[in-house]
Amino acid sequence: MSQQRRKAVFGIAIFAAVLIAIAVTPLMSRAAKPDTAAVSPTTTVTIVNNSSREIRHVYLSATTDNNWGADQLTTGIAIGGSQAVSLSCGGDIKVIAEDEDGCFYYEVVSCSENSTWTINNNSARDCGN
Repeated sequence: MSQQRRKAVFGIAIFAAVLIAIAVTPLMSRAAKPDTAAVSPTTTVTIVNNSSREIRHVYLSATTDNNWGADQLTTGIAIGGSQAVSLSCGGDIKVIAEDEDGCFYYEVVSCSENSTWTINNNSARDCGN
């Protein structure tokens, strides 16, 4: 085989290797990402409304964060009613309930076990005052 032909074959081989590397890289990056849904523990918090006000919304937040997630309720929690909220998280999480007056209640729960949070008329309310 001539020198020129060897260089051409070598060039084609390098080009093919680069194309294969480009094609395989996205597949490898997807495979390397852990499935966080599979490793996050799931817990249930049952919110019991023993107050004289309807609970209209429930939000979740990291304990150190003031940004809340989406409303966890499809309907409110009536006076005397309760609602179970399932959540996936690691460690502790802040649960925020908003009553019919727009006031908020806060509770920190552990994701390591199911819990019950009872809101009554003596529970501290944050009405923005």
